[in-house]
Amino acid sequence: MFILTFKLRKGRLAGALAALLLLGGLLIWSQAAPRQTAAAALVPSQGIRTEEDRRSYLLAWGWNTAPHALAVEEVVIPRSPGEEYGDYLALQTAQGFDLAPYAGKRVKRYAYQVLNYPDPDQEVTAHLLLWRDRVIGGDLLGETFLRGLAQPE
Repeated sequence: MFILTFKLRKGRLAGALAALLLLGGLLIWSQAAPRQTAAAALVPSQGIRTEEDRRSYLLAWGWNTAPHALAVEEVVIPRSPGEEYGDYLALQTAQGFDLAPYAGKRVKRYAYQVLNYPDPDQEVTAHLLLWRDRVIGGDLLGETFLRGLAQPE
C-alpha cells in the first residue's frame, strides 16, 4: 500500500483553478461559436476569380448552375445595418460567414440560376458576395424563401 501526501499552497491552488476555468470557458465558447457546414469547411473561399471558380464553389455546396451569371452587381455592405438586415446577417453567421469586417466596403454580388433545386416548381437563384477574390457570403433565393447555401435535408 502506498500513501501519497500533498501540500497545497494557495498560489498553486488559485493557478490551477484559474487554468480549469479558462479551459472550461474555451470549451464552452468552442461549442457555441458558429461553425461552417461541412461544405463550407472543405471549399476554399479564397482565390475565387473567374466564372468557373464561382460555379465550382456553388457546385461544392451541391448546386448546379447555368453557365453564366444572371447578374453582377456592386453593393455596399452597410456600416450600421438596421433591423431589416438582422435576419440576413443571422443567415450568413449561421453559415460561418461574417460580414462585419466588410462594413462600408463595396463588394460584388453574383447571381446564378440554380438548375437542380429539389422542388422543380421553384425558380431559385444562388447569390455569392465576393470581396476581391474571397467569398464573404451567399444565399439561395426562391419565390417563397431566402435560405443559406447548404442543401435542404
